[in-house]
Amino acid sequence: MAERSLTRAARNLSLTQPAVSNALRRLRETLGDELVQRSGQGMAPTPRAVVIWPAVREALRQLQASLIPNEFVAAEATTAFVLAMADATAAELIPGLTEILEREARGVSIRVVPLTTRDPRRMLDEQACDLAVGYFPSVVPDLTAKAQNGEAMPFFFQRLYDGEYVCVMRKDHPLAGGVLSLDDFCNARHMLVSFSGRPYGFIDESLAALGRERRVVLTVNQFFTAGRVVAHSNLLTVLPRHFVRVTGIAEQLALQTLPFAVSPVHVDSLWHRRSEQRSAHVWLRQAVLRAAEKAFSI
Repeated sequence: MAERSLTRAARNLSLTQPAVSNALRRLRETLGDELVQRSGQGMAPTPRAVVIWPAVREALRQLQASLIPNEFVAAEATTAFVLAMADATAAELIPGLTEILEREARGVSIRVVPLTTRDPRRMLDEQACDLAVGYFPSVVPDLTAKAQNGEAMPFFFQRLYDGEYVCVMRKDHPLAGGVLSLDDFCNARHMLVSFSGRPYGFIDESLAALGRERRVVLTVNQFFTAGRVVAHSNLLTVLPRHFVRVTGIAEQLALQTLPFAVSPVHVDSLWHRRSEQRSAHVWLRQAVLRAAEKAFSI
C-alpha cells in the first residue's frame, strides 16, 4: 500500500519478490479480496484495501513502536527520515542540517521530496513524509483554533522563521530604479511560482482584494527556476527575500518592495500526532529548528 510496487515492497522488507507475492496471495485468500491490482507500471488498491488500510497502518505503527527502543541515540542511529519542502526552503536549511548529521548522526539519512501543496496534511497522514516544512497559511490557523477550543490536535507545528516576499527582476530592468508603483506592477509581464501548477497564487489573491490583477505569462514550480528566468528576461516574479541570497546569482537581480500589502510569510515545520512523542522525531524536529536558527542568524 505504501510503495504501490511489489519490487520496492520486497526491497523494504528484505524479502524476495516471490516471497512477497506468496504473502500477498495468502492475505487475499484470508480476506477474500484482491487488495491490490496491477495499474500501469505499479499497483493500485481495491476499494476494500483503501477502507481497511488506515486501521492496519495504525496497528503496524503501534506494533513497531512497541518493539523498537524508545530512546533515540543520534550517534548510534541508522534511521532514515523523509522531509517535504520547496527548493527555496531546502536551500536555506539543508546545508545546516547536513552539518548536524556529519557532526552528530553519521548513520542517519535524509531524503528531501518536493512539497507540492500549501496543505501537506494528507502527505503526513499517508506517511509520504515524516516532516513537512513550508508556508501553510490555512493549516496553522486551523490548528491554532482547534488548540484554543480544546479539540484534539491531529497535527502539530513549530515556527522556524518569518520571511518576506519581494518583487524580483533583472538588475537592468526598466522598473529596477525608483519606486515600483502598483500600476507598473500590474502592467508588467509576470512569472508565477506555483508548487501545484495552479496559475493563481496568494499574490493574485491580494491583488484581487484591491480590484486589480496582473498578467501571468509563465508558471513554474521552483524558485530556483524563477530566479534564473528573470535574470535573463523582462519578466517580474515574487520570491522570498531570504532566498535571493542563496541563488548564486543575487548580483544579477534587483529587488523591489511590493506596492501593496501581503500577509507575512511564516515558515513552519508540520508533523502528524503519531510522531509527537517519538524520540527520533523529536530529535529530527530539533535538528531542523537548529538548522533554521543558524541559517537566519547570518
